[in-house]
Amino acid sequence: MVIGAGYVGLTSSVCLAHLGHNVTCVDIDSNKVDVLNRGEVPIYEARLPELLQEGQGKESLRFTTELEAAVSASEFIFLCLPTPQEPDGKADISAVVSVMNQICPTLAPGSIIINKSTVPIGTSAQLIQAIGRTDISLVSNPEFLREGVAVTDFLQPDRILIGASDREAAEKVAGLYQAIDAPVIHVDLASAETIKYATNSFLATKVSFVNALAAVCEAVGADIESVTRGLGSDQRIGSRFLQPGPGWGGSCFPKDMEALITTASAAGYEFDLLRAVVKANEQQFDRLVAKIEDLVTGDLSNSTIGVLGLTFKAHTDDMRNSPALEIVQRLASKGCTIKAYDPMVKNEKGLPTTFALAPTIEEAVRASDIAVILTEWPDFNRANWAAMRDTMKAPRVLDGRNILDRSQMLEMGYDYQDLGRL
Repeated sequence: MVIGAGYVGLTSSVCLAHLGHNVTCVDIDSNKVDVLNRGEVPIYEARLPELLQEGQGKESLRFTTELEAAVSASEFIFLCLPTPQEPDGKADISAVVSVMNQICPTLAPGSIIINKSTVPIGTSAQLIQAIGRTDISLVSNPEFLREGVAVTDFLQPDRILIGASDREAAEKVAGLYQAIDAPVIHVDLASAETIKYATNSFLATKVSFVNALAAVCEAVGADIESVTRGLGSDQRIGSRFLQPGPGWGGSCFPKDMEALITTASAAGYEFDLLRAVVKANEQQFDRLVAKIEDLVTGDLSNSTIGVLGLTFKAHTDDMRNSPALEIVQRLASKGCTIKAYDPMVKNEKGLPTTFALAPTIEEAVRASDIAVILTEWPDFNRANWAAMRDTMKAPRVLDGRNILDRSQMLEMGYDYQDLGRL
C-alpha cells in the first residue's frame, strides 16, 4: 500500500500497479480519493492518466481513506508524505511521525515500512525507535522523480536506492522493482537520506553555476551554448542541467537545499558553498529584472510587461517556488502592469493579485513594452513572432530560457536579449 496520493504517492501507486503489484493508495482527502476512483488525475503528468486507468481496469489499483484497514492487509507500506520547510530551514516531518504513530498498532508482523518521503538525515533511526517492534522493518527508498517525466523516471530510473539496516528487508523491497532494468544500490539508512539531499543540492548548484557562467559570457563576449557544449562533453561533468534560465525552484530544490544546510549546521559544519548557491539563485532573479529594465530603458512604473510562463518549468502545472513568480513579484513591486500567459494555468485561483492572466500568447504580448519568456514551453517557440511584433508597443523580448532563434528575432526587428548567447 501507499500512504499519500500527492505527486510522489500517486506516481508510485500507479507505477507499482503497472509493474504487476496490487496497490491500495490511502489519502485523507476524500474529494481527491473520489476523483481518483473515477479515473481522473488531479495533476498534470504525462502518461499518468493512462496508467491509472490501466491499473483500475485490471483491478490492481484502488484509492481509499480507510488507513487502518489497508495497513493491516499490507506487507509493504510506502510512506509518501509531505515534509515542508519550516521557517528555520528544517524539514517538517510531523506528517510522517503522525502516520507512523497511527499505523504501528495495526501493522501485521513482518511488515516493511518503506519511506519515500524526503526527511532529515537521521530520521529513519528515530522512526525505528518510535516503532518499538522487532517484527517490523523500516527501509529508506528515496524518489528521484522529475515533474513532467515522473512516470518515465520511475519505470526507467538511473538507479534504485535502498537504505536499510536489515538486509533481508532490503532485498524484499528490491524485489518489488525486479521488472525494472536498473542497478540497485544498497546503503545504510543515513546514507540513503543523505544521497537524496545531496542529489538535489548538487543539481541546484550546477544550475546556478551555468547561470553565473552565462553572465560571464555576456561580459567577455563568449557564447554560452558553445561553452556548455564544450563543458558538457567532458564525461566528468556531463551535459545535463547546463541550460541557463531564470533560476531554480519547484517543490524540491529550495527546501532540500535549506534542509541540508540546516542539518549540516546542526551537526557542526557550516555549508557555506550551498549558502552561496542559494544567494546566487536570488541574484539570478534580480539579474533578469535588471535586464528587463535595461531593455525598457529605465523606469518600469509605466510599462506593460507580457510574461510568458508561470510554472517552474515546462510540462508541469506546478508553480510552487517558481522562478517565474519570483520575477513577476519583483516586477510588480516596481509598479508595472503585467499580463501573463501559461498553457497550464487556466484561472487565477491561488495566484498573486499583482498580475492578470491572458487567455493566449498573443493577448499577453499585445500592447506590451516587452515580452519576457520565463518558462520553456514549446508553445512560445512556435508562436508567430513576426505577426506579434506589430501588436506590441515596442518589439522587445527577453528570452529567459534561450528557446528562440536569436538571429531570426534580430532579423524581424526585435530588440532581443537572452542569457549569454552570441
